Amino acid sequence: MYKALGINCSPRKEGNTNIMLSKVIETLRENGVEGEVVHVGGQKFSSCRVCGWCTDNQEKRCVIDDDFVNETILKMDEADIIIIGSPVYFSMITAEAKALMDRAGIVCRRNGFLLKRKLGAAVVAQRRAGGIPSVDAINRFFLLNEMIITGASYWNMGFGHEEGAVEKDTEGMNNMVSLGENLAWLVKKVNA
Repeated sequence: MYKALGINCSPRKEGNTNIMLSKVIETLRENGVEGEVVHVGGQKFSSCRVCGWCTDNQEKRCVIDDDFVNETILKMDEADIIIIGSPVYFSMITAEAKALMDRAGIVCRRNGFLLKRKLGAAVVAQRRAGGIPSVDAINRFFLLNEMIITGASYWNMGFGHEEGAVEKDTEGMNNMVSLGENLAWLVKKVNA
C-alpha cells in the first residue's frame, strides 16, 4: 500500500491549509492510497545551522532534536507522496515551512537522497496574492531532492482569509480533488 504525507505548516491547525490538505488526502484514500496530515505549524522550531552533523553521522536526522523536524523527516522517508502545505504570509511560505525544508532538505540530500523519486506536491492557501512564489519555493525543495512534482488542473492554491473560507473557493477545492487523483494515478505508475 502506498503512503501519502500531508504536512500542514500553518499555525492554524484547522485552517484553510489543513482543509485543502485534508481534501487531497481524502481523495487519495478514495483511490487506494493511505494518507495522513501532520500539523507542524505554530510549534517551536529551529532553523538549520549548517553544522554538518547530519553528513558526518548518517543517521537520517538533524542534530537539533527538540522540535518537529526529525519526526517529520522519518515520516517523509516512509512516505511515497509528500504534500507540503503553507499559507502565504508576507508573500511567501511560513517560517515553519522554510525551516522544515531547509533542515529536512539537507538531511535527506546528505543521507543518500532519501526523497529521490518520491512524488511531491505543494498546496498553498492565500488571501489575495503570493501564491505562485510560495508554490515555487516548495517545488524547489522537491526538485533539489530529485522528487517528481505533481500538478493538477491549475495551480494548487485556494483563496480565503478566515478559517474555512477556502471551502467557498469551488475551483480551488476541485483542484485539490484533481491533485489527489493525479497523485494516486502517478504513484501507481511510477511504482509499477
